[in-house]
Amino acid sequence: MKTSAFVDSGNDPTPPRHFALRVLLATGCLLAAIAVPVRAQVPKLAGWSLQFSDDFQGAQRQLPDHSKWIIDTGHGYSGGPVFWGNNERQRYTRHPDNLSLDGHGHLRITPLRDKNGHWTSGRIETRRADFAPPPGGIVRFQARIRMPGVSDKHAVGYWPAFWSIGASYRKHFAWPHAGEFDVMESVNGMDQVWGTLHCGYAPGGPCNEPSGIGQAEPCPDKSCVGQFHTYRFEWDRRHHGDQLRWYVDGKLYHRITRDQLTAKVWNTLTHQRGFFLLLNVAMGGEFPNALAGNIRTPVASTDPGHSMLVDYVGVWTRKD
Repeated sequence: MKTSAFVDSGNDPTPPRHFALRVLLATGCLLAAIAVPVRAQVPKLAGWSLQFSDDFQGAQRQLPDHSKWIIDTGHGYSGGPVFWGNNERQRYTRHPDNLSLDGHGHLRITPLRDKNGHWTSGRIETRRADFAPPPGGIVRFQARIRMPGVSDKHAVGYWPAFWSIGASYRKHFAWPHAGEFDVMESVNGMDQVWGTLHCGYAPGGPCNEPSGIGQAEPCPDKSCVGQFHTYRFEWDRRHHGDQLRWYVDGKLYHRITRDQLTAKVWNTLTHQRGFFLLLNVAMGGEFPNALAGNIRTPVASTDPGHSMLVDYVGVWTRKD
């Protein structure tokens, strides 16, 4: 489940995110214009040990690697809360129009609306659910992502995210008890990123649920919307008291320390098998609804077909 700070279409209305060769004959010369986002390699981080990664290499319209990812479908987990616990409007599918590789090293997640007004989109989560820092060490979740390039009235209801939930959620669906680290969220095409911790119980509780303990930040140098940025979360057990930290393009913008929570809440959050990672683009739900003025989103002006592109995802640990 995620909250703010949780009939397939046969045609993808957006241009494919791949090399577009435009052939122009001028003075006997062949000119080619190339339009594809520049991809980056999973970085090699000195002093860090890579535990998991995906750079989404593969053929265009191929589904993400089955050995690494679970593709979520429908309106909720079997036995879990309906509409993913957030009153999201979309139905998740495994159709390549909603979820697939673009053939040039990116995962593409595209929300679509059919002729009857029904929304579909894509969501994946790691099979592994044991991502945690080693004793006395640190774990780092990081991804390079381009949020959907849509804003203003055309973006109302868009909710792209890179996030994680505690492993215990897969067994009990107990939210926010299982804990949640939102590494990157943005809604309604707003030009900022949110980093948020969810914990304890709802409503209220130590993490002020369902809002969580969050912080919003503009992206450095260029817009968050429609541009690639690197989003990072660190859970650090090296320091006395422990820390949770959020970054965008290397800039620290949110920090939570152990002493901000009770020992019981902190132990419940951190003393479990670990966390699993998720990538999705929801349409509508409690977070975009609230920031749109407590209306139900998406709305008639919301424009379908704008993709979130994911260049890579990685998990690293270190112990100094």
